[in-house]
Amino acid sequence: MAGGSDEDCFKVYWSSHMSVHSKSISSSALVNPDEQNATSQNDGLLYCLRKGNAGSHELPHFNWTGQLRPYPISKRPREVLDAAARVIRPGITTNEIDVVVHEVTMAAGGYPSPLNYNFFPKSCCTSVNEVICHGIPYARKLEDDDIVNVHVTVDYKGVHGDLNDTFFVGFFVVKSYCGHCIGDLFHCAPNIPHYVRNKAAGVMKAGQTFTIEPMINTGVWRDRMWPDGWIVVTADGKCSAQFEHTLLVTDTGVEVLTA
Repeated sequence: MAGGSDEDCFKVYWSSHMSVHSKSISSSALVNPDEQNATSQNDGLLYCLRKGNAGSHELPHFNWTGQLRPYPISKRPREVLDAAARVIRPGITTNEIDVVVHEVTMAAGGYPSPLNYNFFPKSCCTSVNEVICHGIPYARKLEDDDIVNVHVTVDYKGVHGDLNDTFFVGFFVVKSYCGHCIGDLFHCAPNIPHYVRNKAAGVMKAGQTFTIEPMINTGVWRDRMWPDGWIVVTADGKCSAQFEHTLLVTDTGVEVLTA
């Protein structure tokens, strides 16, 4: 590094530098060892006291904040989103979804937080296809193969609850295949259909294990089998997806064994 005026300046002010530096060294040398030990003993304490010079494992009482209270986050946002999900289908507009969100929120005693938030004009966000977030509901009709994210926030009793889900528009559940009981046998009765208005009857009993394995098609629900007698494909050649878990019936409900 080339020398110059900076080096000359350093030489001129060397005595001043050493004077300040010496004071710093002497003051640090005067620290009481007991205080240093106390500081190390405070490591790992949950709460800070006296500007970090002490600590406590117990929650201190702060007169100026009052008692801590749990926020009453309710099930209202989930109920509102579920109501929106029930009306999603080809042909419905995102405006109509917004109306459902607004009405269900208000009926539950809440308020749709997005409405008028920084001039946002609707009660929820509906982001369709390439829209990443903050989609504004409008008059566009949803079509087959669209995806739509519905984002709801509910102000209930002064506390906001926020959630969203993404939904596929126009899917169908395969009816040719279903869940089944399982245990010592790989497949056994009864069958477990995944669609409504089926003909399955009876009540499951504690100790029985069964599968839930819905197959979801983006087109029609019908299928066809390849000549090998195993591979099953959609009748219209569109995509299909499947999910499966094994469950145990208990005296108090059900336990997911494969979660």
